[in-house]
Amino acid sequence: MFVTVLGDSYTIFKDAAGIAGNIFALGLFVSPIPTFRRIIRNQSTEQFSGLPYVYALLNCLITMWYGTSLISSGNLMVMTVNAMGALFQLAYLILFIIYTDKDKKIRMLGLLLADFSLFAIIVACSLQINDTETRRIVVGTLSCCSLISMSASPLFIINLVIRTKSVDFMPFYLSLSTFLMNASFSLYGVFNLDPFIYVPNSIGTILGIVQLVLYFYYKPRKDSKEPLIASYA
Repeated sequence: MFVTVLGDSYTIFKDAAGIAGNIFALGLFVSPIPTFRRIIRNQSTEQFSGLPYVYALLNCLITMWYGTSLISSGNLMVMTVNAMGALFQLAYLILFIIYTDKDKKIRMLGLLLADFSLFAIIVACSLQINDTETRRIVVGTLSCCSLISMSASPLFIINLVIRTKSVDFMPFYLSLSTFLMNASFSLYGVFNLDPFIYVPNSIGTILGIVQLVLYFYYKPRKDSKEPLIASYA
């Protein structure tokens, strides 16, 4: 009886952490919208780069695949948040391709094709692995490495803040959303006993704490303005 109650409690806490993670992730996914409003208004991508969206799309696709029942168990929230993320990144890339110049169009279309080709190869190859645990480890390792590299992306911003002693390029709410999302999925991974989820998200949580500490240490000037582009993980 006690074991059953404990198991039910774990499931409730895990689902709550996963739902919270999905909500906080939505804040990250919509953060580039002001940038794309400017792109649409000006009918040009100007000096903006589409590479972050290319890499974010691939990361979402790989981690979404890991979250499916064909690869791992009990990771529904991981699948949903990354499916949502993949749709947002794809939409941003389509807009970027529409409004960028001809040379960049060809390059970005090639990178987009490379994303889906690589994802298709990963899916096809992983399905050839008959042993389910080996399949989970292989895809989980790819997903974990991808998540860690995405979690490490704020290091550039952290370095910039320390050098300039200014948080003008590190929006508070974006940093807070990043921290809360990573913390939520760290708990989700712990409750699901899945190191491929809690390890990369724990790293992201630590970096999120560093960002928040730096934000309050280097308080923004009253005359500072929000950057046109918000960097996100």
